[in-house]
Amino acid sequence: MSETIRETVADTPLEPLRERLAKNPDGIVERIAREYGVSTLAVIEALPAAHRTLIKGELFADVMKELESWGEILFIVHTPDIVLECAGTIPPGSFGRGYYNIHGDSPIGGHIRAEACSRIVFLARPFMGRQSCSIQFFNGDGEAMFKVFVRRDEKREMLAHQVAKFEAMRARHADGANA
Repeated sequence: MSETIRETVADTPLEPLRERLAKNPDGIVERIAREYGVSTLAVIEALPAAHRTLIKGELFADVMKELESWGEILFIVHTPDIVLECAGTIPPGSFGRGYYNIHGDSPIGGHIRAEACSRIVFLARPFMGRQSCSIQFFNGDGEAMFKVFVRRDEKREMLAHQVAKFEAMRARHADGANA
C-alpha cells in the first residue's frame, strides 16, 4: 500500500501530531512519521520549538568540520529496513567527485552526497525516557540521511563535554535557524 508523504508540517493540518508531541515528545521519529503519514522532518517540525533548531543544509561542511572535534560519537543511519549504529570519531572530510569524503582512523567513513542535505536539525528531546541530543541531516524528501548523537557514559549519562559542544554549536547557528 502506497502512503502519501507530506513534505512539511505547513502542507497539512497536523494539529493532532503537534498535540501528541507537546504532551510527549519521546518516541522514534520515523515510526511517528509513518503513523501520521508525513516525512520524518515534518515530525521534527511539529515538535515544540524548544526541542529543535533547524538550519540550512548549505552549512553541511561547517557542521561536519565542528563534529571532528567531538571525540567518539554515535553515528546512526535509519532506513525502513535497518538502524545502523556505529561508535567512532568523525574523520576529517573533503569534497571530491561530487561527495563529501570522510576517511581516517575511525570505523566511520565513506562518501556523503552533501548537496542532498537540505536541512540540519539540532534536536534535544527525550528518547526512550532519557534526554538525548543529536544533530540530524535531512535530504530534500524530509528523510534523515544520518544522525550524530551525543555519546553516553557507563552510567548512561550524556557526556558533558559533548553536550556543551552541542549547545554551543546550536546557539552559534541559531541566528540562521528555521531558514
